[in-house]
Amino acid sequence: MFIANYIDRVNIGFVRTHLEADLGIGAAAFGFGAGVFFLAYALFEVPSNILQQRFGAKAWLTRIMATWGIVATGMAFVQGETSFYVMRFLLGVAEAGFFPGVVYYFTQWLPNAERGKAMAIFLSGSALASVVSGPLSGALLQIEGGGLHGWQWMFIIEGVASILLCFVVWFCLDSKPSDAKWLTDAERHELETVIAAEQKEREKSKPGHVSMFSLLRDSRIVLFCFIYFAIQLTIYGATFWLPSIIKKMGHYTDFQIGMFNSIPWIISIAAMYMFASLAARFKHQQMWVAIALVIAATGMFMSTVGGPVFAFVAICFAGIGFKAASALFWPIPQAYLDARIAAAVIALINSLGNLGGFVAPTTFGYLEQKTGSIQGGLYGLAAASLVAAALVFLTRGPKK
Repeated sequence: MFIANYIDRVNIGFVRTHLEADLGIGAAAFGFGAGVFFLAYALFEVPSNILQQRFGAKAWLTRIMATWGIVATGMAFVQGETSFYVMRFLLGVAEAGFFPGVVYYFTQWLPNAERGKAMAIFLSGSALASVVSGPLSGALLQIEGGGLHGWQWMFIIEGVASILLCFVVWFCLDSKPSDAKWLTDAERHELETVIAAEQKEREKSKPGHVSMFSLLRDSRIVLFCFIYFAIQLTIYGATFWLPSIIKKMGHYTDFQIGMFNSIPWIISIAAMYMFASLAARFKHQQMWVAIALVIAATGMFMSTVGGPVFAFVAICFAGIGFKAASALFWPIPQAYLDARIAAAVIALINSLGNLGGFVAPTTFGYLEQKTGSIQGGLYGLAAASLVAAALVFLTRGPKK
């Protein structure tokens, strides 16, 4: 699901020049349209996650996927800047709640010790999507026919694929361990007992009724939001502008650009698993997040000091850090949050953090249109990662 989700979210990075040629959408408009998705995502994520608690993961995640598939398909029929903004906003509304819904889903299925590895596996979906989306989108862009351009066929085929996947989700996804017929009664009981015991431990430090709003005043949660914002800022800055950087390396076809675009994400998949294994073996989750963020900052800064080829190599290095940091981050708030409000607060952290996906492409588009360069934006990404690396250590210590 996450692979399909990520492809439908970021595939516009491969059609920027096509949108400009066919619809007159310039760099600033493209950047705003790429980012406005995340404004909608932030606005609707918390209510979506609360509704998942009411209706269950199976029904709600299937609903999310069906609606985002329909809107992603509709991207093929945008006519100009306004319709481009509207459809990207609607895509954010449709997708809202998917990622934090899955993060919350893990809290219902997995003990604390297992969630780090699970998040690495799940988040590898975005890296795999980045690997697959380049060659796939590049190939689909070659299609011409039926009165449609290649970029339109790309949106249609990738959007319809998400709609079809809904049927698999409906028949294969179990909302909670008690629904899983593939577990024995003893396995279901043991799993539910361990998860319930861990929740009771968290409740001991917060006896009685705990309101969501009281925890939202917790300074630790504010830190979680900023750290995740910095991580997402870098990820989406690279995601939406990497194809443009590759274009400057030489005269390549859309398919060749897609193949080059896959390289940083292939590297990041290996890095995510390596860091997850190290963090599981040598504890101190915050230290590993900080190391990953420093690597990301170094790579983004180095991408400003050479030509397009050197910038591409530097972003490959940065990818080791920012994708690993994303996977390593989530076990920290998961272990901290009371399960009674975990769904809403996880959604809050993710939605505010994902505003980095609005700030990065919007800023990059504005800078390129006004100055002809995105160097200032790359400096900003490096600085944000360094600040987050320092702040992550403040998330340690006893719960308040």
